[in-house]
Amino acid sequence: MIIPVRCFSCGKPIGHLWEEYKKRVAQGENSKKVLDELGLERFCCRAIFLGQEDHIELVAKFKKS
Repeated sequence: MIIPVRCFSCGKPIGHLWEEYKKRVAQGENSKKVLDELGLERFCCRAIFLGQEDHIELVAKFKKS
């Protein structure tokens, strides 16, 4: 749901890169190119970005009872 601050496997800080990645991919850039330019070279960090689904808007609609 929410991008982690650090990679689970290697510990590299990645949370600050999510907004830039999301914006550039929405503009139509290739995901591989964006990840390379952001400096995400390890498979573990790339997997977090490529496997991320943004569900925060959906979850925010429901209230805790």
